[in-house]
Amino acid sequence: MSAHVKGLPAASRNQRDKRLTDNHGRQITYLRLAITDRCNLRCIYCMPEEGIAAVRHDETLSYEELGRLARLFLGMGIEKIRITGGEPFVRRGCIDFLERLKHEFGVRHLVVTTNGVETHQFLSRLQALPISGINLSLDTLDRERFRQLTRRDRFEDVLRTMYGSLEHGIPLKVNSVVSGETSDEEILRLGRLAEANNLCLRFIEQMGFSGDHGPKARIDYHLEQRLARLFPGLRLLSHQPGTTAKLFMVPGFSGTLGIIEGHSRRFCSSCNRIRITPQGILKACLYDNGVLNLRELIRAGIDDGELEEQVRTCLNRRFANGVDTEQANHNSQTHPSMATIGG
Repeated sequence: MSAHVKGLPAASRNQRDKRLTDNHGRQITYLRLAITDRCNLRCIYCMPEEGIAAVRHDETLSYEELGRLARLFLGMGIEKIRITGGEPFVRRGCIDFLERLKHEFGVRHLVVTTNGVETHQFLSRLQALPISGINLSLDTLDRERFRQLTRRDRFEDVLRTMYGSLEHGIPLKVNSVVSGETSDEEILRLGRLAEANNLCLRFIEQMGFSGDHGPKARIDYHLEQRLARLFPGLRLLSHQPGTTAKLFMVPGFSGTLGIIEGHSRRFCSSCNRIRITPQGILKACLYDNGVLNLRELIRAGIDDGELEEQVRTCLNRRFANGVDTEQANHNSQTHPSMATIGG
């Protein structure tokens, strides 16, 4: 048999055949890897002030186990790994793990999501990797409102990370959750960060992940209309497949604005991502209850080949969208904290 098919070398063809694809033909190229459920903020839309039981250390994936999974998924065509939490820099050794992923495993696009409270002390090392980008959570530019939203007084630390990232030349996205109480003035103030700075300011629909039994969030379903009213000349940029954000340019702005319709779920048809929780649970969708306990399998001594087969089997049973997934998992009585599922 010829070693080539339509001009494609056998080695390249084998690499192509190993790509991770779900039962709807969506290629999976993006892994969100949560390394901890712990956080040094207590944002009111994410978790209650008290009552969340932290995952025990022996139930959290070790860095060795996280590395094994990263290598396995890279071999299945994952091109982008995002390190998340909780707050990833709360876990000792986070920056060392990032350096290992980049230099030992050769992750092409390595990014991190952070609340920015402690991140400023690692910016030089992140720049040296180089990190492909930082997603920084910041919902307000008012210190008192920040304290109310996060139940902590760490506003200046977050600003230090934001402006420090720009000074280090690290690509920066600022993620701002919009609740039913977010004012036009707050949206304007946040949006204008992208006027003076080369960053992407992304407004996010609030979702019902609060870690309690409380009432569902008031969702602002009209973010695009609000932005068009508040920022004259707002123009939609071409959509990139696999991205969750709609991006917009505004005349005179150095950066861009964006909208993430996480609750409306208008991007499911091109979803290219999967998640692994701090406990090692594979999530094929943000809205499922987990489809495979990777930690249990690893600690039972499974080899990589069998583990890969189990992952592929799970992703061949994936729902078409988040609405169908949520309906199939309707038995959950609580709204899980985003910190426990990796954002």
